[in-house]
Amino acid sequence: MTADEKKRAAHGAIELSVFASRIEAVCEEMGAVLKRAAFSPNIRDRLDFSCAVFDAAGSLSAQAAHIPVHLGSMAYAMGGIVASLEWAPGDMVVVNDPFLGGTHLPDVTLIAPLFVDGELVAFAANRAHHADIGAESPGSMPLSRRLDEEGLVIPPTYLLRGGEPDTAEFERLMAPMRNPHVSRGDFSAQIAANRVALTRLGALIERLGTRGFLDRLSAYNDYARRMAASALRRIPDGEYRFTDVMDGDGQGAEDLAIACRITADGGRMRVDFDGSAPQVDGNVNCPLSVTAAGVLYAFRCLMPDAVPGCVGTFRDIALSAPEGCLLNARRPAAVAAGNVETSMRVVDAVLGALAQALPDVIPAASHGGMNNLALGWHEGDAPWDYYETMGGGLGGGPSHPGASAVQAHMTNTLNTPIEVLEGHYPLRVRRYALRRGSGGAGRHPGGDGIVRELEFLGPARYTLLTERRRHAPWGLRGGAGGAPGENRLNGEPLPPKCTGRVAPGDRLSLVSPGGGGWGEPAEAGNSADSTAGVE
Repeated sequence: MTADEKKRAAHGAIELSVFASRIEAVCEEMGAVLKRAAFSPNIRDRLDFSCAVFDAAGSLSAQAAHIPVHLGSMAYAMGGIVASLEWAPGDMVVVNDPFLGGTHLPDVTLIAPLFVDGELVAFAANRAHHADIGAESPGSMPLSRRLDEEGLVIPPTYLLRGGEPDTAEFERLMAPMRNPHVSRGDFSAQIAANRVALTRLGALIERLGTRGFLDRLSAYNDYARRMAASALRRIPDGEYRFTDVMDGDGQGAEDLAIACRITADGGRMRVDFDGSAPQVDGNVNCPLSVTAAGVLYAFRCLMPDAVPGCVGTFRDIALSAPEGCLLNARRPAAVAAGNVETSMRVVDAVLGALAQALPDVIPAASHGGMNNLALGWHEGDAPWDYYETMGGGLGGGPSHPGASAVQAHMTNTLNTPIEVLEGHYPLRVRRYALRRGSGGAGRHPGGDGIVRELEFLGPARYTLLTERRRHAPWGLRGGAGGAPGENRLNGEPLPPKCTGRVAPGDRLSLVSPGGGGWGEPAEAGNSADSTAGVE
């Protein structure tokens, strides 16, 4: 390579790096607007939302570091959504239907097209979890048997046309909400986030020109594919299998298999879930887009941090699951917990298979669920809905112990601050602490789970959708499994998935699992403290 060629190559690399930073910054700013403008604690404080940019065909162009299950499922399904509609400048579409590109009903997605000189160039999209989406059960995470029991089903629907809100449609969406002023505020925040993204993308394209923008986007995807391929080629060619299980569906079905087979061939991955349990009566079913999110996330963990979050990163990963199975359910299957619990077991199954190929890379199982708690009261003059997920212990790895009291894998949300929780709802936090000793023993022990106890100050209904209560998070290379989780009401055990009523003074306790340990415990001499530095 001549000196001039080296200079041009270096200049091109710098230009691409600047482009990557600018398009990723659009997604980050979308998130900042959504956080600041939202009304509900679930979006404003817990940050249960995600933002991304897509090209004109619906392929992922960039994303912020938000919620993996949101981002992976949008990346998988957006192409089908955008191809099914006619788009014009100023349009904005809302969707939450899990079988038409959504995940579960509380996750509401807004999509806005960007036109430049009459040409469709890109889309901005954000997805946010609404604690009230119209279900009869408070928190809109019911112990359901059918999709229509989980709330308002929204197929891809125009919410704005030509920049103007469709007032009739907006009112239809608000009609089943118990606190429509909060819901309206959250929808308006999502609209505002997309508008900011369109403005910033428009400014970037004005600077680069449409052809310059598209050329850089193509180069960006090619770069991502090369970086991803370099990481995936570390996986030796071969076939790797692993089967994990779900505790149950809350409707009587137990020990539901998630069977994963990975075929690696020269850096190309084929992930097949043939042999997994059929779809069930309960709500742990999931659409294929959610399964895809778990698969893509697991492989993304093998790649360097610098690998971009765009479609090029995932072009050499293919997946399949039999139609009608737990991981590719048919309408009208209930799916509320599929997004939050089954997606986590998909990650465990994929990582379990990869541990056979990369035994000195893959960590033991983390706590393996989102420990979902939905609460509220729809009777009287002051209805309320509350939803939260809770962290636990991470699995120990080849070089480190597992972290304690954190969210894992498919979620990346915060907890609701105690001051916010007690200020908004008739609840009092009686205990919030580490569950010391719950991480599995090992050369590198698993992290510890959490104990969270709530006292009810008024009547309420609750729903728990939890996992790893019967089957512990597994250890690796001789490490012990983490302690299973527990649910209790006034000290009495509750099933992993259940619903009920409580009275003032009742106390509900969630105890999340610890992570699995890695390596023979005897090799450590004495057990390391997985909670060192944590109070």
